[in-house]
Amino acid sequence: MALTDKTCKSAACPADKARARFADGGGLYLEVRPSGVKLWYWKYRFAGKEKRMAFGAYPAVSLAQARAARDEARLALKVGDDPVQVRKDAKLAKHVALGKTFEAIARQWFEHWKGPKSGRHADYVLRRLEADVFPAIGRKPIGDVTALHLLAMAKAVEKRGALDLAKRALQTCGQVFRYAVMHGAAERDPTADMRPGEALKSRRKIHYARLEAKELPDLLRRIEAYAGTPYTRLAMKLMALTFVRTSELIGARWDEFDLEAAEWRVPAERMKMKTPHIVPLSQQAVDTLRSLAELRGRSGLLFPGERDHDKPMSNNTILGALKRMGYAGRMTGHGFRGVASTILHEHGFEHAHIELQLAHQERDEVSAAYNFATYLPQRCTMMQWYADHLDRLRQGAKVIPFRAA
Repeated sequence: MALTDKTCKSAACPADKARARFADGGGLYLEVRPSGVKLWYWKYRFAGKEKRMAFGAYPAVSLAQARAARDEARLALKVGDDPVQVRKDAKLAKHVALGKTFEAIARQWFEHWKGPKSGRHADYVLRRLEADVFPAIGRKPIGDVTALHLLAMAKAVEKRGALDLAKRALQTCGQVFRYAVMHGAAERDPTADMRPGEALKSRRKIHYARLEAKELPDLLRRIEAYAGTPYTRLAMKLMALTFVRTSELIGARWDEFDLEAAEWRVPAERMKMKTPHIVPLSQQAVDTLRSLAELRGRSGLLFPGERDHDKPMSNNTILGALKRMGYAGRMTGHGFRGVASTILHEHGFEHAHIELQLAHQERDEVSAAYNFATYLPQRCTMMQWYADHLDRLRQGAKVIPFRAA
């Protein structure tokens, strides 16, 4: 028996039931909840599966309007389309036309945000959006993106081993959503429901004492004027220029270096990760090595111990020099690595290039098949830029952001 407006108005759900359904015909029915809420649904079958489509709440959607929506949906089903998918596609097309997909809003935010940022840093953020975020949620209307969508996107990045990138992706999405809320394109920011530290894995960190980047110029000047042995001064200069681990520097041997090719090839047995490592040498690093060769020649260890020349200098030599210069508890040999990573990231160099040069275990996209020559041309450019940057800091010159040729 078909429904009437009178039966729709009087329809009620017994208190002992979760819902009551009142059929109209052709699969259309009115579902009534104990709270009194009344919702229109249409039941149909597509590709052998039973599905249902919502038409809204009564009385906002009248009986006549619900029947018209049912008839329109049946026409789509008749020609072989899934009515629910047809409606989703229409909604998406509308949002695309209005420029309200996540990608469209994110690109608007990017144009607003990039103004004062360095070119390399801005390009890096956009590339990460295009590589990790847009493929996952870019085509969704921004108002439909939920915390679960964002978590799935971040988990996919995390699965590659790129833990830092996963957290940064969520942070960038938060900036996009806050922009969307302020401009009326979204009602709220779903990242406010998320805590990356709880949703994503945490990398075990060992915190080494290190200076802030703004304190680096004074340290560089003190190294240049260091009154101790020239070998220790040159070791600290190389540490700053190459940001290798202390053990890798003090154990270096001359046969690992090709000054003409400006390369230092550290064998696997001397690396923490037990894989060979290439350190591209800037012109400043090559000049430092030539100065070192003039003092002691090019054979055996670069930095032999004072008493036993067959053993490398002590691990504490550089730490002791930093202490004598007034940096006790504030800077270590390992601290040069952290400072370099911070500066290079802030100036927009690729995270993968930096991680490879630091020889970190987590190598993001290249972790599955690590090749010690991966991104070598880019790393050469990065290392020369960094050496030039240190010169500018030491000299007190104005720092000009790097831009690719």
